[in-house]
Formats: sequence, C-alpha cells, structure tokens
Amino acid sequence: MTFLIGQKSPFLSITGGKTVEQEYETIDLREIFFMLKNNLLAIVASTIVCAIVGFLVTNFLITPQYQASATMIVNSQQSQTSTNLTNDMLTTAKNLVATYGIIVKSDTVLDQVIEELGLDMTYEQLADRVSVSAVDSTQVMQISVQDENPAEAKAIVGKIVEIAPDVIQEAVEAGSVKVISDARVGDAPVSPNKTMNTAIAGLLGLVASVGFIFLKEMLNNTFKTDDDIQKHLGFTVLGVIPQVEVED
Repeated sequence: MTFLIGQKSPFLSITGGKTVEQEYETIDLREIFFMLKNNLLAIVASTIVCAIVGFLVTNFLITPQYQASATMIVNSQQSQTSTNLTNDMLTTAKNLVATYGIIVKSDTVLDQVIEELGLDMTYEQLADRVSVSAVDSTQVMQISVQDENPAEAKAIVGKIVEIAPDVIQEAVEAGSVKVISDARVGDAPVSPNKTMNTAIAGLLGLVASVGFIFLKEMLNNTFKTDDDIQKHLGFTVLGVIPQVEVED
C-alpha cells in the first residue's frame, strides 16, 4: 500500500486550456515501518523520559488536593406532610436540588462560612472549591469541598451544612433540607492523578517523537540507496561503488 504525499512522480492535468504538471511522491508502508523500526530506540527513550518528567512534576510540583463531602436530603413541602410519597413529590424534590445548590454556593452562605471560620480567601476563591450535585439523580444532595488542607476542607463542609438549611428554608419557603451524612474527608488526595498524568506525558512524548521523525524524514532530500535514485530521478543505476574500510 502506498500514499501520495508530496513531490516527484509527474502527473498531468488540464485546467483552463493549460497543462499543469503536478508532482507527487509515494511512500510505501514498508518505508514507514522501517523508518519507525530504525528509530525505535529514540521513540522508546522519548516516551520514557516524558513519562518520568510527568510523574516528577505531578509528584513534586503540584499540590495535592483533599476532598471532604457531606450529604443532605431535599424535601418538598408536600413530602413532609404526606405519609405516601408519589412520583410527583420525588420529582419536585429532585428539581429542588439544582435550586438549593445555587443557594448553597451563594454569597449569603459562603460569606458567612468565611467569616465564622476566619478563612483567608475571597468568596470567589471559596466558591471555586465548592461543588454541589445530586447523588445518582436522587433527591440526595452532596456538597463537596477540595482543599490542600484536609482538616480545612472538612471544616468548610461542616460549616456549610450547618448554615445552609436555615438559609434555604428562609429563601425558598417551599421545602427543607436535612443532613443525612456529616462532613467526612478521604485519607488520600483526589488530585492530581499521578497515573493519568504520567500516561498522558508518556503519550505526548510518543506522539512528539514520531512526529519529529516523520518531519525529519520528509525534509531529508538525500539519496540513501540506489533505489532512491531510480525512484526519484528515473535513472537506471549501472553500478554501485561499495564502501570499503582499509586498514593502515
């Protein structure tokens, strides 16, 4: 199998009454295979070096982030007063999760958290660390905070779930939230992902090395074998002078 990529191999076309000579160069898949095979050591070395660099950068230059989480259940006003829950009641409660999530991340809640905990950060900085989501599309709402200090992340989540229910009930007046799981923080950091970063760095090294080899080969217009002379110039090779090493 061959590819048409560049120059040589004249091809004639007629455009507007004029004959235009277009040149293409064919590359055999075998040439690509041998080109990669001859540079296999460089490709492997580049991949390994980039992977090691990615691991070292991830391990020593990126600050680990810990995540603390707590869960609250969202209740609509109807579900609080009725003993038989219907699908409409559950759907209403699920839809309230998005509304309550906005309230949880509002300055009304987070500014109070910053003030009571004495945090050295702005509202925008704290809001970027807080995430609110529904657990498996249910009426359970999970509040998570990421911070380089696990104790601080846990304290922030704990203070949010302490302040948020009263603020939500006062703002919405149509339902409530109750804490079903207190703030907990994992023992291991959630980011950065050392394995993924190392794999991505190695893959980038692989792609970069292969791309450089292809570019170098495309820009190399020297003749390496007698077949290149016949292929590119169309001349028949009558003889080859071998390279002989002569000892003194």
